[in-house]
Amino acid sequence: MTSKTGKWSHGMRIAIIGKGNVGSAIAYGLKGKRHSVTLGVRNPQAAATQELAVAAGARTASPQDAAAAADIVILALPWAAAETAVKALGDLSGKIVIDCTNPLGMVDGSLGLTVGHSNSGGEIVQGWLPSSHVVKTLNQVGAEVMADKSGLPLRPVMFMAGNDDIAKTQVAALLTDLGFEAFDAGDITRARILEPYALVWINQALLRGKGRNWAFAAVSRKENQDG
Repeated sequence: MTSKTGKWSHGMRIAIIGKGNVGSAIAYGLKGKRHSVTLGVRNPQAAATQELAVAAGARTASPQDAAAAADIVILALPWAAAETAVKALGDLSGKIVIDCTNPLGMVDGSLGLTVGHSNSGGEIVQGWLPSSHVVKTLNQVGAEVMADKSGLPLRPVMFMAGNDDIAKTQVAALLTDLGFEAFDAGDITRARILEPYALVWINQALLRGKGRNWAFAAVSRKENQDG
């Protein structure tokens, strides 16, 4: 149930589809934040999955069952597996779907985006789910920062793009709970700039030696009080 401000008064039911680095990090980041989190995995009873669930304070279920019961479905999947996994989730009509993916692959011998300029991974996911409210976000930083913001001098920024303003209000609240400052980049076509933006982090973290324990922040100039 939402309040007049658009925030969920009793927390959100969240399904995280995938338990890799990103899915696990989001689950850890949401621990203790009043939300009901379910990990949607192919083998919910596997020992490693149960261990993760206990550590993150989450439940486990099949991907289809987790998605069916959720207010927000988070796609924490590798791009190569995303289409098959998404289409197996069943009817997600009316649900908010957070797309964390980046359409990465080898391009001319190096890691790059396999779509861009006239399309994006976010738009493709929206095309797979025409009756859902897809929001591209949580694709712009590594899993370490998603799980733990301690030691960061500023709240890191996280951009989002989607067509539905109410959905983005709910996602912004979730991003805030995860410790990010949420910025609205516009409609889902703006995923075309957020996915290359993710490559800036990847380039610095993995190729330029900065490592993974950092994130972007937005710094605003203080207003001149004497003016």
